[in-house]
Amino acid sequence: MLMKNVSPPPIDTLSKQLAQLTLIRTILLAVLWISFILALEVEQIKISAEYLSSILLLFSAIHALTFLRLKNSLPVTEFEFLIQLFIDVICLSILFYFSGGANNPFISYLLIPICISATTLPWRYTWLITITCLISYALLLFFYIHLPIFEASHQHQEGNTNWHIIGMWFNFSLSAILITYFIVKMARTLQEQNKTLGSMREDELRNQQLMAVAMLAAGAAHEMNTPLSTMTVLLTEIQADHKENSQLQADLEILKAQVKQCANTLKHLVQDSTEANEGKFKQQTIKTFCDSIINRWQLMRPNVNFTIAFQDITQSTIAHDPRLDQAIINLLNNAADASPEQVELKIHCEQGQLVWNIIDSGKGISNQIGIKLGKIMLSTKEQGLGIGLLLAHAAIKHYGGSVKYIPAPTSGTITELRLPLVSS
Repeated sequence: MLMKNVSPPPIDTLSKQLAQLTLIRTILLAVLWISFILALEVEQIKISAEYLSSILLLFSAIHALTFLRLKNSLPVTEFEFLIQLFIDVICLSILFYFSGGANNPFISYLLIPICISATTLPWRYTWLITITCLISYALLLFFYIHLPIFEASHQHQEGNTNWHIIGMWFNFSLSAILITYFIVKMARTLQEQNKTLGSMREDELRNQQLMAVAMLAAGAAHEMNTPLSTMTVLLTEIQADHKENSQLQADLEILKAQVKQCANTLKHLVQDSTEANEGKFKQQTIKTFCDSIINRWQLMRPNVNFTIAFQDITQSTIAHDPRLDQAIINLLNNAADASPEQVELKIHCEQGQLVWNIIDSGKGISNQIGIKLGKIMLSTKEQGLGIGLLLAHAAIKHYGGSVKYIPAPTSGTITELRLPLVSS
């Protein structure tokens, strides 16, 4: 059974975990030095003192350099953390070689780097550490400097198989594999749960903001009926008074169309909201759905130059949630504000989804800003508040769709909108 990759922890988390690793290593080195001194001075065991002391000094020096490295502001990467664990495994393996090999009771410590890697690094790195430890343990069964103190209770007659040592190796191998598999799996589950909780917190914050906006919008809509009616009457009177001015007449017609559009939007607002809340969505063909939104947007933004291309449109239909219209129009308006001289629309179907690519040639947005857009009240425009994008993202997500911002190859931004389709 293959395991999926564990999402890597944030960089600052790796720095904290490296600090914890150095703390563990401090305790380990203290135990190793005390054991070395006791074996050499108190028990007077015949050990390779020069080699062991050299390895311990090298290990301690690396440990000190790691402390200095942590004072640096550079982020700790996954590969660097992996190298730190490899240093532990290699140094310990050399120490075990000169101190009894697999008979050394400290040999079980090789499970610790595996545990640390399993809870910290992606599974492919954890398997590298696990395989390295298994190979090290297996080699130490046959290649090592004998220490009688460790072999007295385990050594059998010459020529007989030492099944106790083989059993220790088998137990270590089984423990290492089980730890690698299950801890990686548990770590992945915890990361997914944390991600879900983070998403729920974001949704709750966004919903609170949307509720505040909705209350204000409802009050504003109620108050706009009278001014719109007054504007319609005045525009009609102005047209009647200036029939000879053709340019003014054309401008007034545009204004009347805009006012009429606002009035119709308010008129259908309550009706559309009621139908949406009750889940009464009308089924529309993809072409009809897209054309209605584009025509409505063109009426609102007549001065925007745009091109549109339909490709691979299937016979599937889409459930027309009225809230989607305004959400998509908000995305189109953002592109038009970024580059009113040229907006390119590419619409196609892909894997049961309707895909809109809205391409502008503006200044573009950074990946950091793109990730936050629609999640909080954030705007890329000087006069913008980010309310439109917040509402648009909420409506699209509620429908089951998604929005992603991709830097265009030359300049500008590609706004990719995906909506689920209804199979025909």
